[in-house]
Amino acid sequence: MQFRENDRVAVTLDADGVAHVRLIRADKMNALDPDMFEQIIAAGNALHDARGLRAVVLSGEGRAFCAGLDLTSFSHSRTGEPPLTERTFGNANKFQQVAMQWRKLAVPVVAAVHGVCFGGGLQIASGADIRIVAPDTRMAIMEMKWGLVPDMAGYALWRGLVRDDVLRELIYTNREFTGAEALELGLATHIDTDPLARAFAIARTIADRSPHAIRAAKRIANAMPDKSTDSLLMDESLEQHPLMRSKNQIEAVMAGMEKRRASYEDV
Repeated sequence: MQFRENDRVAVTLDADGVAHVRLIRADKMNALDPDMFEQIIAAGNALHDARGLRAVVLSGEGRAFCAGLDLTSFSHSRTGEPPLTERTFGNANKFQQVAMQWRKLAVPVVAAVHGVCFGGGLQIASGADIRIVAPDTRMAIMEMKWGLVPDMAGYALWRGLVRDDVLRELIYTNREFTGAEALELGLATHIDTDPLARAFAIARTIADRSPHAIRAAKRIANAMPDKSTDSLLMDESLEQHPLMRSKNQIEAVMAGMEKRRASYEDV
């Protein structure tokens, strides 16, 4: 089902609850201009309110996932923009939200990365729960090349993914690396020559699990970097208590015993 589409981003939502968010500015390698920021955030907002949503696949059309900022389009675009320090999206500004919103979304997001994934594009991919990357993908934390620091939520999203000294080297030097190396570095979950197919396979597996349990698991996972052991132990108990003996939990057990596909109530 076509959910929404414009000249920057297209979103479909299938009957199984898997949404596909596609960056479709293919002629510019999905580079981020002001309209692209607005439309990616609008897509995330629409999915936030979507009924029956179970998982999201995030990909780019054409030769690239996303080549990063379209610098030419930002040369005259700051007029009227609030300062970066203004929190216009909860704890984030607009440029951070375009990546953070995937981590904030209640359901898991799987990014399928190919071609080129530079700068802001890498930060958007890093907002996903899981990243499937083609082995020959060209990747870089690019901002230092332009005399800037990563500021699209990269530092928050890379925490726990990449060893500290390795992350510093990638940021300070803006060196390019491949998708295959990204797996070793911690920036890719899996490498695959067909990342989109692999991403959909994972998303469909997630969509076949209890939606209440999946959302609870993501809430705990999101809390892990910031909470103490004691707090996380309590979070496990608080999330588990309403799941136990719920309709969906009983259905998960019965479906497993009867070797059939489960039929869950939506959140």
